[in-house]
Amino acid sequence: MQTSVFQNGSGLQIGLVVFGAVAVFLVLRLRSVLGKRVGFERPPAPPGGSLGPFAPGFAGGPVIEGQALPAGAARPVPDPRSALGERLMRIVNADPNFDPPKFLETAEQSFRKIVTAFAGGDRGALKGLLSDGVYQTFDSAISAREAANERHRTEIKAILSAVIEDAELMGNNAAVIVRFTSDQINTVLDAAGNSVTGTEAVTELVDLWTFEHVLGSKDPIWRLAAARSG
Repeated sequence: MQTSVFQNGSGLQIGLVVFGAVAVFLVLRLRSVLGKRVGFERPPAPPGGSLGPFAPGFAGGPVIEGQALPAGAARPVPDPRSALGERLMRIVNADPNFDPPKFLETAEQSFRKIVTAFAGGDRGALKGLLSDGVYQTFDSAISAREAANERHRTEIKAILSAVIEDAELMGNNAAVIVRFTSDQINTVLDAAGNSVTGTEAVTELVDLWTFEHVLGSKDPIWRLAAARSG
């Protein structure tokens, strides 16, 4: 399949790409799904121009290694003077309700919900958090697991970091990539409860998730539209 493009302002169209090579340790089917390259990656930086007034969420905190950390925020956001900060500012200027620190908080909540729902086969929870294409991929993986009479045991021990990796705005279609680093336990069990793949040991995993949203729409949810291992 082809990677997605924005088309005629009709919404963010992100296609799925066939399963690519993933790191050897990602042996679980969960990692097979989340480790696929299924959406856009680093978009080109927009032409230079004035940033205009800094938006809420970008100012008000110290700059740490090129990243602005708003007072009280648990996750750093890009410096608005950086190339990535300029791309985020395009989204802020198009939608004043978009606040990068708040977005990161919501994205982290979505990460926990999606990982947990996939492991539990909760299609209802996944439906509202995924784009149509990604939902179809997850649904197929859950169906395959059910056919094999297997189940996942997944436990997120900690999310070590959640960092905005890139962003793009084309028309009213916005997409933001977040790099999550987390400590997880992942194992697949057979019908008797015996481990088929995976390990009970805590493993540090890195995921790049792309969230999409049509600015100005009545639906406020940023949905997962692409995922791969970092």
